Amino acid sequence: MRLSSLFGPTAADFASLIQLWPIVTLIRPTQGVNYTPVPPPDLDLSQLGRVALTGDFDSISLYTYQQQSENTFATNGTQALITRLPNGDFATMAAADGYIKALCPFVMSSGKLAGVIVGGNFTELGGVPAQGVAMYDTTTGDITPLPGLNGTVNAILCDQDTNTVYVGGQFTGANSTNAVAWVGMSGWANLPFEGFNGPVNSIIKESNGNVIFGGSFTGLGNSTTVMPEQLDQQVINVASANISSSSNSSTPGFNNPSNIICKTHGDDGPGNTWLLDDDSPGWWRADMNFGYEPSLLRIWNTHQDGRGTQTFRFTAIPIDGIMNFTFTDPDTGVEGHCDALCPLSSQTTVPYQDFRFINTVGMSAFQIDISAWYGQGGGLNGIELFQNDIFAYAVDTSNEPSCANIQYGSNSTATGPWTVTPSLQSNSEYLTANLIGPGASTNGVSVTFEPDVKQKGNYSVTMFTPGCIQDNSCDTRGIVNVTGTYTTPPATGISTQTVIYQTNNYDKYDVIYQGPVDTNSDSFRPTVTLAALSGQKDGVTLVAQRVQFNLTDSTGGLNGLYEFNPNANTTESDFSSSAIDSAGMGLSAGAIITTIQVQNSVTYVGGNFSNQELGFKNIFSIGNGNSTALPNGGLDAEVSSMIPYADLLFIGGNFTNTMNGSVPGLNNVAIFNTTSQSWEALGAGVSGAVDSVVTLDVNITTDQPVVCVSVNGFFDQILATGSSKAVSVAGFAIWVPTQQNWLQNLNLQSPAISGQLSAMTNVTGSATLLAGTLSSQDMSAQDAVSLTSNPLALDALKVGIQPQQVGPVTRKRAITGQNTTGVVTGLFYNNGGMNVTVLGGAFTATATNGTTIDNLAFLNNTGSNPGVVSGLPVGLDSDSTFLALATTGTVLYAGGTVSGTVNNAPVNGLIVYDMGLAGYSRPQPPAFGGIDVAVNAITVRPNNPEIYVGGSFTTAGSLGCPAVCVFRNGAWNPPGTTLGGSVSAFAWQGNNQLLAGGNLTINNNATTLATYDTSKTEWTALDAASDVPGPVTAIGPADNDASEFWVAGKSTNGSAFLMKYDGSQFRSIGDSLGKKTTILGLSVLQLGKYHESNDLVPSNMVLLVTGQLNLPTFGNVSAALFNGTTFSPFILSTSGNGPGSLSNLFSEKAIKFKNAGGHMAVGFVVLIALACALGAIFLLVVAGILIERYRRKHEGYTPAPTNYFDKTSNMGRIPPEHLFGRLGASREPPML
Repeated sequence: MRLSSLFGPTAADFASLIQLWPIVTLIRPTQGVNYTPVPPPDLDLSQLGRVALTGDFDSISLYTYQQQSENTFATNGTQALITRLPNGDFATMAAADGYIKALCPFVMSSGKLAGVIVGGNFTELGGVPAQGVAMYDTTTGDITPLPGLNGTVNAILCDQDTNTVYVGGQFTGANSTNAVAWVGMSGWANLPFEGFNGPVNSIIKESNGNVIFGGSFTGLGNSTTVMPEQLDQQVINVASANISSSSNSSTPGFNNPSNIICKTHGDDGPGNTWLLDDDSPGWWRADMNFGYEPSLLRIWNTHQDGRGTQTFRFTAIPIDGIMNFTFTDPDTGVEGHCDALCPLSSQTTVPYQDFRFINTVGMSAFQIDISAWYGQGGGLNGIELFQNDIFAYAVDTSNEPSCANIQYGSNSTATGPWTVTPSLQSNSEYLTANLIGPGASTNGVSVTFEPDVKQKGNYSVTMFTPGCIQDNSCDTRGIVNVTGTYTTPPATGISTQTVIYQTNNYDKYDVIYQGPVDTNSDSFRPTVTLAALSGQKDGVTLVAQRVQFNLTDSTGGLNGLYEFNPNANTTESDFSSSAIDSAGMGLSAGAIITTIQVQNSVTYVGGNFSNQELGFKNIFSIGNGNSTALPNGGLDAEVSSMIPYADLLFIGGNFTNTMNGSVPGLNNVAIFNTTSQSWEALGAGVSGAVDSVVTLDVNITTDQPVVCVSVNGFFDQILATGSSKAVSVAGFAIWVPTQQNWLQNLNLQSPAISGQLSAMTNVTGSATLLAGTLSSQDMSAQDAVSLTSNPLALDALKVGIQPQQVGPVTRKRAITGQNTTGVVTGLFYNNGGMNVTVLGGAFTATATNGTTIDNLAFLNNTGSNPGVVSGLPVGLDSDSTFLALATTGTVLYAGGTVSGTVNNAPVNGLIVYDMGLAGYSRPQPPAFGGIDVAVNAITVRPNNPEIYVGGSFTTAGSLGCPAVCVFRNGAWNPPGTTLGGSVSAFAWQGNNQLLAGGNLTINNNATTLATYDTSKTEWTALDAASDVPGPVTAIGPADNDASEFWVAGKSTNGSAFLMKYDGSQFRSIGDSLGKKTTILGLSVLQLGKYHESNDLVPSNMVLLVTGQLNLPTFGNVSAALFNGTTFSPFILSTSGNGPGSLSNLFSEKAIKFKNAGGHMAVGFVVLIALACALGAIFLLVVAGILIERYRRKHEGYTPAPTNYFDKTSNMGRIPPEHLFGRLGASREPPML
């Protein structure tokens, strides 16, 4: 069945349309617009009281849908198709290797959705090669490329009434340029006017059915184009080709096929002439390192000794096609045609002959076969190829040959470490700069192109970029800044600047300039310079290939606007009959139309233009056949984007006010109310140019989405207005129309979204589809959240932590693998009726009273005024980092890389704070000493006020106390004398034994784990510690006395390890984690629903692993749950535009481990049962005694006398045999 039969016949046909290309289906499944929920883990946190998580993040989510990820937004020029998940996150459906500029749901006239048409400057979408345009199936996620266009698609209009998709941009396709149509499912078709002579930026349908094209053009594609004054103006460099031949003459000086290169004088002789062997056919071949489309072949015949070539054929390689020519017969002056037998004259008065190619054919090599000859054999004196195209190549040997004696020949100059890369699958060789490794830098790396421009006029200038797959550089491709100088001063617009991302998988080109170009002269040459963009990271790969100058002068009579009637059989040549066309012609010359919208039958046009007669700039309306200025004369600078919202138009650009400056607050973004015909501000706007405005749904306060407007561009602030302070952003802001404010100004717990959006479309029966690059999580939260299990949820701890504005602490740490930014540790303090959450790390927060807090914050929820945030008194250095916290009584011990002066005494590594008095304790413990002092762990001995402090230090005050020191009775005490190294984690194994992990030594013998016996005051290396592959940075008890426990850290090869000690040996989980994993915390948690039993994790428990984890089958996560066999993503987070991390889980109460199923050991059950039985017997005996006493009393019994007489006087002696004699006798059965 043909594809077209699936959708029915075309609803309307263009009379002049010619089908160009059939649809070619290349489908790769990606991800349809659907969501797959993830069952939540059945955690039971009830015994822990309050639970919180700390880390380094500014947004965080529970993993609830399979489409969620920690992916950051791309900064390399790539975008993707995106959709919103029900939880408010956004998920990537199909990734592109470039920008996506337009989306359109293609609904057929039958009402069936064929797919969403996607346009942009990509060369691949969803893993499928697709040049600029493709179709996306929202149900299956399949990508169908729509091949046939070469270039960039800027605008798409899907017209259900005519079964047609109109596509505009900067591209070529068969007989059309910059505009073409896809009709039904049959393929591409030329529009009757064959496109435009300049780029199309916007396409929209009017209420009358006509289609409006807007862009930067002056004529239709089939209008009269000004021809170059000189055809065949560029010489193709044959001199740099690899030259070969057959049947060469044996005569010295005539047997070298290179003799005829760059020989235009026609002189015969040795070194000037190439001859074939006598009476032999032969061939001459040139293989170039670049592609070309020749327009003219010029051949000099030889006359050496009466020889010469009589007939030849020209074969294009690699297509192996024999070319057709037109030529003028030198004897008759009559034009002729030839292909396989093209004639050459033997007259010595004919210096050379020209053969013009009938067809434009691309090739990278050619061969001339000589089939007949004059005299004793054939030969040639010279050969040249010409082309109409004007190119300048980065590899200078591909430019016009110096031997051609061209005054201003094309050339290029490269500075920096450029090397030549073979063409591979590309059109030509290109230069590559691998700026990777020590000393590599992007500074001063550039290539300057100088084309051979012989005619002044309007040109389109194109930069070609080779794809990255062919040279395996996709992971390192960088960004280039392309600048051009095209006219001599003092002409306007003499230079331009364009940023190009070189991440394209396949070859692409970008139009970098449209406008006037002056010719070469002794004082001026047009130039294009490609240079590394400043500010990008080192370690990138840049490429430079070629630029093209294409003359676009036309007598078309348009100026950026064109109205097309699809029902007309011919193209109207009288543009004045159209109000749209006339409106364009009334604009300033060279008008650029960027965006068009139709509201209530009124057409609104935005761009870069003016109309002095009507007094407006950059935006106007067309209604009732007339152009009309908007109030206040429009806007004072370029409009780049415009979208409708109810009766409003949201407008973005590079403006700051209306043309007459009467409406403040219109900084780069504005609202125009089409009903009241008035301007409205969005706060005070943003600080830089806006590239696009795009609507999107956002879960503002609940799971019910609200339509918002995203503003995308090149700005770093939402400007301050009224009571709202300026907000730092990264080129992305969200306006909430229902709140009349920026989302970033609203004090709401809303999703965290960052990145850029370029387009959106609503798809009937499916979720809204967006184009751009986004990073999102459920919730904006800084570095600390609470965790509840019924229901499972996260909630921000509102401590006022500010996003990091500076890099991480640079002080060297003794134990690597822990966060040095964000919140590292925390605890809940509940003593003396107080309810305080303490957070420590490396952060800046704002206290309730407005003061600045550094690195240690108190969230006080005591009393009737909860939520009060405060910090430490002055004294500590602002770059201190807190890594460990513990309390005993009212005293808080806080350690880390802490320094400063407290109570007029220096502190180092540790401070002591009185929670009851809200001040530093007096006196402070003596400071730790050593190189790079750090306290990494603090623990209180069970049932004992001793404080054990571990880290990297050698002394406490004047006391030698390496790695671990005990604070007892207001003084430091060394726990033995054999321990050294650095400690990162503690765990108590009962009341009298402490487990320490880190990078340790005992009696100078290295170990990763050691135990300290408080009764013997001695350290012992754990016997099985030799199986641990590196220093331990985290310990997680696996039972109540920590006789079983988990450890994690980094092995000596840099990979993460996770192991369980089962009481006798360590057991590894294997290679379940990616190499980039860093584990920061381990916690065993209780489950409400059990998993299958295994040897590592009891069926009623699960191991929570926190850090920055890489799960090979999923990607990055900040927390995962391990059931003994499988890791499951649990929490995702981001920080800035990178993955976030979770450091630690802390809780109000310690976990109490239970056996699976809640059953006790058999011995305990037996003992309890025995105790219950004895208790029951005792109660029965007591009850019997009480009843007997009551009976006797009731029947009249009196107490026995209390006087005692001599018992022995009446006691007779009974012989023992009377008492025991019958014990051994047999008994007769009782009588029944």
